[in-house]
Amino acid sequence: MDESILLPGERFDDLQRNGYKIIQNPQKFCFGMDAVLLSGFARVKKAERVIDLGTGTGIIPILLEAKTPGEHFTGLEIQPESADMAARSVRYNGLEDRISIVTGDIKDAANLFGASSFDVVTSNPPYMTKEHGLVNDADAKTIARHEVLCSLEDLISQTAKLLKPNGRCYFVHRPFRLVEILSMMSAYQVEPKRIQFVYPYVDKEPNMVLIEGLRGGKSRVTVEKPLIVYKSPGVYMPEIYDIYGY
Repeated sequence: MDESILLPGERFDDLQRNGYKIIQNPQKFCFGMDAVLLSGFARVKKAERVIDLGTGTGIIPILLEAKTPGEHFTGLEIQPESADMAARSVRYNGLEDRISIVTGDIKDAANLFGASSFDVVTSNPPYMTKEHGLVNDADAKTIARHEVLCSLEDLISQTAKLLKPNGRCYFVHRPFRLVEILSMMSAYQVEPKRIQFVYPYVDKEPNMVLIEGLRGGKSRVTVEKPLIVYKSPGVYMPEIYDIYGY
């Protein structure tokens, strides 16, 4: 393992797929289970082109490249430090021909890439609005978790522009914002088609929701069976091990 590409504070994490590793800095922001679950929920077909909006350190494009037959994957990230980590992870894994990392703003995505230029859009966006206990607007973790630089409407309006007709999008978010998300998707003609709630334990309420949308789709949604994360503390349910690739 060539650790010479790591900057101070960074480390390699094993992704349990194809021998891939990702560069992360625990002091800044590390990917969570939500990104991994989204990579398992998203459906990418052969020859499709995918963009991940707000890609962070590139976890979703790298996992989707490993798991799906998609043709090409792009990660768009506004924070140069995170985008640089993502680009170095792509190079380390020898994926430059399959994954592109672009530094830029989600609000400008359609101008950067062109309208109707992707078959699939994915995003693990900030969950909290600006009013939810902000500490430091410039902090990397704050930007990743709060809508400081990008609102839900920014995300969905740009998704609608980026998708080809009948293109699909996949989001992971928090259940408390579900009505807002579904309403916004419908307003931009990205019709919700599939929803799956994620529960930490079988007797707890859901703390994540996975959503699939179809550009120009008809109004019909399927709610999939619940995804339970833990059988007992520290022990995943079999489906979670499958998604992680253990």
